[in-house]
Amino acid sequence: MKLHPIFFILYSILISGQSSFHNTGNIQIHNGGQIGFHIDVINNGVFDQNVGFAGFYSADNSLEISGNNRPVFHDMEIDVADDLYLEVAVGVSNFQQFTNGLVHTPRDRKEVALDYLNDAPFLGENDNRHVDGYASITGNLDFSFPIGDDYRHRPMRIEEQAAINTAKGAYYFENPNNPNFFPRNFDTNNFESDLFGISIFEFWDLDGNTSTTVTLTWDDSSNIPALVDDLSDLRVVGWDKNTSRWVNLGNTTITGDFNNGEITSESIIPDNYEILTFGSSSRLLDGDLEIYTAVSPNGDEFNETFIIEGLSKFPDNELFIYNRWGVLVYQQERYHEVQKTDPDKAFRGVSSGRVTIAPNEELPAGTYYYVLNLGGEKDRAGYLYLNR
Repeated sequence: MKLHPIFFILYSILISGQSSFHNTGNIQIHNGGQIGFHIDVINNGVFDQNVGFAGFYSADNSLEISGNNRPVFHDMEIDVADDLYLEVAVGVSNFQQFTNGLVHTPRDRKEVALDYLNDAPFLGENDNRHVDGYASITGNLDFSFPIGDDYRHRPMRIEEQAAINTAKGAYYFENPNNPNFFPRNFDTNNFESDLFGISIFEFWDLDGNTSTTVTLTWDDSSNIPALVDDLSDLRVVGWDKNTSRWVNLGNTTITGDFNNGEITSESIIPDNYEILTFGSSSRLLDGDLEIYTAVSPNGDEFNETFIIEGLSKFPDNELFIYNRWGVLVYQQERYHEVQKTDPDKAFRGVSSGRVTIAPNEELPAGTYYYVLNLGGEKDRAGYLYLNR
């Protein structure tokens, strides 16, 4: 049987024991052609006129695509148990299938992305199969980026007009106050007057110069109850490049509940904002109290303890905090004095007081329930989130 030239090249490489397919010439997968790569691909030649199928397969090891030039595949399947790593941008012009493993791109080099061209669709994305890093779109249709961070799939959607000039995005499960791949911090205490709180758990990066609405998604790890008591108060917020603070980007539609849902912003030009995340449009007010429901005791001086402002008006107060199983983990009388004069005793994610678990034990990240006894007034209660 006469082999297609590309099959002959790969066969020669495999029987000679090479660990990578290295293209330095001009090759093409023709219409009807199918190639399965079980080794790394290095592309320093021309490999962007393909009209056939290319699959990347490995049941045991990771695979890598690298080189000086971007390969573009017509149809592409990714089935790599230990993940596919891109050190050069890779294009898909017709269809892409996530079957197994993540696709990693280097977050410190935005130009390296999985590029969806000509509105190329994809299937199979979930928490275990998505782009861990940057993906881009060039086309004429609405697009939902198949992006995430580690084993968290957190898509972001834009409108059709934003894809024409290419838009690029990534998701970060990181505190904006201490991002790993950005040259600056994004102070979540620095926001415009119609906002109250900014998420400290995650953010998205969206690049594009065309006006579009942006839809962000959340799940139970987003800790939306730490921001709002009512989903109608939730907002998309962005770090404004001109004012260097968080601004309100609106809430035109919202669906779901506190554990899963999505929210759509007003129309924005993505390039005007460094990053995007969730915010609250109003203070979490409970009568005369302002309750800050996010606690992040990680030494960055942001939300180190559970803060309740206005509590001195109720001097006979006592605070109780319970974990998700109803076990008391913290108890403190006259909490307003502790906040002011002895902050080390304020709730900072450590068990304390007459608790039913070991005292001084560091508590795991998660959602907790507080009850605030105000000495003759109606008790106040709600959720707070502990992050580390």
